[in-house]
This record gives sequence, structure tokens and C-alpha cells, in this order.
Amino acid sequence: MDRRSILKHAGIAGVLAAGAAPAVHAQAAIRWRLTSSFPKALDTIHGAADVFARKVNEMSGGKFSVTVHAPGELVPAFGVVDAVQQGTVEAGHTAPYYYFGKDDTFAMGTAIPFGLNSRQLTAWYYDGNGLKLFREFYDQYNIVNFPGGNTGAQMGGWYRKEIKTLADIKGLKMRIGGFAGKVLARMGGVPQNIPGGEIYQALEKGTIDATEWIGPYDDEKLGFQKVAKNYYYPGWWEGGAQLDFYINKAAYNGLSAENKAIVETAASHAHTMMQAMYDARNPAALKRLVAGGAKVLPFPKVVMDEAFKQSMALYAELSASNPNWKKIYADYSNFRKDQNLWFRFTDAQFDRYMQSAKL
Repeated sequence: MDRRSILKHAGIAGVLAAGAAPAVHAQAAIRWRLTSSFPKALDTIHGAADVFARKVNEMSGGKFSVTVHAPGELVPAFGVVDAVQQGTVEAGHTAPYYYFGKDDTFAMGTAIPFGLNSRQLTAWYYDGNGLKLFREFYDQYNIVNFPGGNTGAQMGGWYRKEIKTLADIKGLKMRIGGFAGKVLARMGGVPQNIPGGEIYQALEKGTIDATEWIGPYDDEKLGFQKVAKNYYYPGWWEGGAQLDFYINKAAYNGLSAENKAIVETAASHAHTMMQAMYDARNPAALKRLVAGGAKVLPFPKVVMDEAFKQSMALYAELSASNPNWKKIYADYSNFRKDQNLWFRFTDAQFDRYMQSAKL
């Protein structure tokens, strides 16, 4: 009997007994390292990378694993772009606006002052042109990006002294994330870009006069309320701050179609989970902060108006000088205009009524 007949008529036991088993090539396990910009103590923002890694492992049956590394373990907190671009690591999880020094366009990947809120930004990325435009932009950095979580609208930060007029902004040394510092500087403030794990010490020592981070849940963990009692809102510079998963282009292109789908799905799951955690945990944390003596205060309208004016002027200047910014911001701003028109009749009105109702 020839080999073809054996394969046709014998069961698997017979095939093995006849020594005619077809060759089986086991797929090599994939091991990626992901570096985060955020300390492990923050289970929300650092936790999004853990969610991503866990889902990749689960969906691949353990054949594709991702290990998550805190700042300093492999690269510094703000070294993610360089590490992914150069292939030092396969992946990173960070806030794009940390890298506005390379190109101001990075900032739109996270949040710009008076920009899109979290739902609007997700809509622009997934059903608008956001992801397409940023894929083109990041290609020059050897990076493939995926949305990797959103904080929702943030608080406006912790201040040693109350902010009553524009004069109180003059000379204010404030830790403020990335690009928004440009607007603060135009208002007379002195922005400081400090990693999350180093902010408390700077505020405690008086190296800075104020800081913003995210919102009640994380801020409470970092202990800012112990050294500054004035807690302002809203964070006009972060109406919906998005993080990204950055993947080295060669590493991503080397994946099978199945593993590319796993990466995409794990990232979108982490994206959803991160904001869910913030929305679920911030209310109780805010109550605890207030009970502990925090004074929750709105920014004066004159401060908001000046911040808006300076933001729009900055965007006009960048559109005139930076082709990358001009291309993406044109689409972003048109999308923002339509979104604000729609939300004005729906979410904004509904939310305003519900927040005034006695439940």
C-alpha cells in the first residue's frame, strides 16, 4: 500500500504506526515587552497596559505574551517613543502629548486645550479620520498606534493659593502635562513637565506651586490633598485625555493576521476599561477628598476666557508653521464643530438637567 492510501484509509493511530504522520510545525511563541509611562501604583492608568497584556495572553492561549514594565525598569517615563521607534522594546503605553517637543502634532493624540471630549475623540478615531491621519503621522516614527484608554474630562489641579484673577496665574509654577504648558506660558504661568511618580515631592518641597494630574481617584493615591487644598475644575486642557499603545512597526508587521487582530482587540478592550474604571471610581474618591478638607472650586470665567483665547491663537500659529499640525488639526477642528453642535442638543442638555434634579 502506498503512502497516499495509508493516509486515506488509516485512522490517526494507524498513520502514526505506519510512520507516515505529516510534518507539524509548531508556531514559535511570541514574547513582547511593553514599557509604560505610568507608575504601577496607579491601577487605572498603568492598569490599562495590564488589561491589554492579559487579553493578548488569553486570546492567544498563552502563545503571545506581553510583559508590562514600569518607568525606569527598561526606559524612563518619557522615553517610550524613542524606545519603540528604535525597537528597544516592541510596545509602549503612554500619553502622546508628552512628546510635543518632537512635534506639536503629538498633542492631538491625547488632548489639546478646549478639544474633543472622550466620546468625541473615540468617535473621531474609530469612525472619523483620526486613526487614519495619525497612522500616517506615526509612520515617520516607525510606530503603529492604537487608542489605549481615556481618562474622561479631568480636574483642573491642586493649588497652594486660590486662583481669583488672571494675576494669580502670573509666575505660577505648575506641573502640567505636555502641550497645555504652552497655553499656560502664554498666560504668564511657568509650566513644569514632571513624571507622575515625582510630582508629590516637588509640590511638598515648594518646587512647584500647583499641579494637575488626572482626577480624584488617582490624585488621592498620589496624596496631593496633603500639601495643597484648593482643587479646581474643569481641566480645560484635557476634556478627554487619550492614551495610546505604540507598537514598533517591524514587530507589528511581523505578526500573523490573527495576532494583529488580537492586538487590535486587546487595545480596544483596554481603551474601554480604562475610562470605565475612572468613571466608576472618581465619585467616591471626590467625596473622600472633600471630607478630608479639600476645597473644590471652579476656575473664574476670566481665566477660562483667556485660556480659550490663547489656545485658539496658538492653534492658528501652528497651522501656519507646521504642515503635520495643519493637516490633522483641520480635520479635528471640523469634527469638533459638528460634535459640539450635536452634543448641545443631546448630552449637554440631558446632563445639565440630571445634575440639577434631586435624585
